[in-house]
Amino acid sequence: MVKTPEELYKEREKRVVDAISLKVPDRVPIALIDNFYSIKYAGVTLEEAMTDYEKACAAWKKVQAYFEWDMFSYIPVTVSGKVFDYLGSRQLKWPGHGSNKTQYQFVEPGTEYEAMPAEDYDWFIDDPSDYIIRRHWPRVYGVLEPFKNLPPIHNMVSHFGLFDMLPNMGTPEISNAFESLLKAGREYVKWLNVNLQSIQELIKMGFPPYYLGFTQCPFDFIADYLRGTKGALTDMSRNPDKLKKAQEKIVPWMIDYGEWMAKITYCPRIVLFLHKGAGGFMSNQQYEEFYWPYLRKVIMGLIDRGLTPLVNTQGIYTDRFQIISDVPKGKVLYQVESDIFKAKEILGDTACLTGGPPASLLNVGSPQEVKDYCKKLIDVVGEGGGFIMGSAFPLVTAKDENMRALTDFTREYGIYKK
Repeated sequence: MVKTPEELYKEREKRVVDAISLKVPDRVPIALIDNFYSIKYAGVTLEEAMTDYEKACAAWKKVQAYFEWDMFSYIPVTVSGKVFDYLGSRQLKWPGHGSNKTQYQFVEPGTEYEAMPAEDYDWFIDDPSDYIIRRHWPRVYGVLEPFKNLPPIHNMVSHFGLFDMLPNMGTPEISNAFESLLKAGREYVKWLNVNLQSIQELIKMGFPPYYLGFTQCPFDFIADYLRGTKGALTDMSRNPDKLKKAQEKIVPWMIDYGEWMAKITYCPRIVLFLHKGAGGFMSNQQYEEFYWPYLRKVIMGLIDRGLTPLVNTQGIYTDRFQIISDVPKGKVLYQVESDIFKAKEILGDTACLTGGPPASLLNVGSPQEVKDYCKKLIDVVGEGGGFIMGSAFPLVTAKDENMRALTDFTREYGIYKK
């Protein structure tokens, strides 16, 4: 008997939820984080995808309809290229604008735009909204550079505070900045509406979303956007107290933002991509002092609000597995890029794991080699449940026949015997 899309949706959602909860599902679920793979699979150029929203979403739906993975992941094109253009973004390079043959490229603070100097910590800690609007935005968005001339935002607390702002608002520079914001906002709404329609179509086809919202680790927020990697890492020895105070300030934002994303997307899984916590960036001692305490607070805050953190541990994390095991059982999903078999030994009784064949195997290996690797993953990491077949890293490129092999083999071999 053919199942309805509604029945398939419930079946797939339960399969993934059971795995995350460390229960044994009917079979190993399949869910991948799509990072431009669907665009390339459908024959759409990356440049087209950044500006032609219908083409990008059609590619996204085409891949999901073909492979029928248990869940679809977040929109591959995370923001329209036109929006970046309107804002004069200095923080990213994207296809058609500085990165023609690959995905987004993040511009490190302090290279093509000014990073937050250490002496600005006090301003940020004391009045973060004012700092972001009057100092950070003017640095990373060219069209908002005039915002640096605005008076302190907290001046608006007085009865006549708004009127004190008006002389600045009336200047041609500020007016032009607001006009650019309006253009970016209108374009963003166009992009958003196409994507929201596509999400609803995928749901009607019987596919639940893997995640549609995200938040960040506080250390990464500082290193990615404000101080830069070098600045944040050196702050562990030069400005340790201020680095910690800034993270304490950021923790509730990250929890609130994750909850807000869950509410507007109706999806309880929130992803966190960990950028600066991998082995090689800092020692275990530094990780336990400066990185994990604040990341854990965000993870626990999301859990307390009924959400499931999907934590993407980018890079080598073997030495961190024991540390990050300090979470409630069956409440966290860890995506493991490296050494997932060791992760099973240490984390398997605490958290669900997701991963898959390494990118090198998916790109240059044979379908049989992919099947052999998937068999080992299912036998070892999937033993007793708590495993979701995916990829070792958000999927950018892969041989289509290898993705077919991964999918078909997992469906056939990954059935749990009752």
